[in-house]
Amino acid sequence: MAVLALDTSAAVTVSLVDDDGGRLAARSADERRRHAESLAPMVEQVLVDAGLTRTDLTAVVGGTGPAPFTGLRVGLVTARTLALALGVDVLGVPSVDALAAQAVADLGLDPGDEVLVATDARRKEVYWARYRVVAHEGPHGVPVVDRLRGLDVGKAADVAAAHLDAPAEDGARLAVVGEGAVLYPEHLPADEDAPTVPDATVLARLALARRAAGEDLPTEPLYLRRPDVQVPGAAKRASEATA
Repeated sequence: MAVLALDTSAAVTVSLVDDDGGRLAARSADERRRHAESLAPMVEQVLVDAGLTRTDLTAVVGGTGPAPFTGLRVGLVTARTLALALGVDVLGVPSVDALAAQAVADLGLDPGDEVLVATDARRKEVYWARYRVVAHEGPHGVPVVDRLRGLDVGKAADVAAAHLDAPAEDGARLAVVGEGAVLYPEHLPADEDAPTVPDATVLARLALARRAAGEDLPTEPLYLRRPDVQVPGAAKRASEATA
């Protein structure tokens, strides 16, 4: 049996893991404007790669962001629809949590070190959250991190001033990861190997570990602000327009 995880908070990433978190197949595509066109074929591809069908799925995991409206919505609607059709659980995990866990392995972080995740919020802003590393590896093989501050959104310069001038305790390392560091390196410098896109495999493992611990895993999208495109309000009556 298998768990399908997908994330469209940035690029499109899809992964299949077994019930213990072992990766069976994974695909990714750097599609920022064509999430809807890319996601469904990638889901079918990972199933073929693993020699499975949709009926083998026991749960579906969706990354909940935060991220801009359109791309994030595609992934979560797909996860919910597929889970409903199959009669299996749908589980949500913040995409930034996956990035923080990835940083532990990718950057060789130790317990006590901290991670500042900054992702693209557009409008010259970043979504951010700050974490402390608890353990290199926890249940289902995923690093354990605790969120200290966030989730929030702000100008890259303001986020840098609030966090880079506030180092981790006891001289521990503070690593910056996420696309925010790529977009605004003058404010948020990151290590060369810092992860920038959530890994759907890590997302799946986090979901399995948290479900086993009895945590709630809501799939509500984390937009943190109103979408860029607004629905026009009702037209004013002539009497109002000329008042």
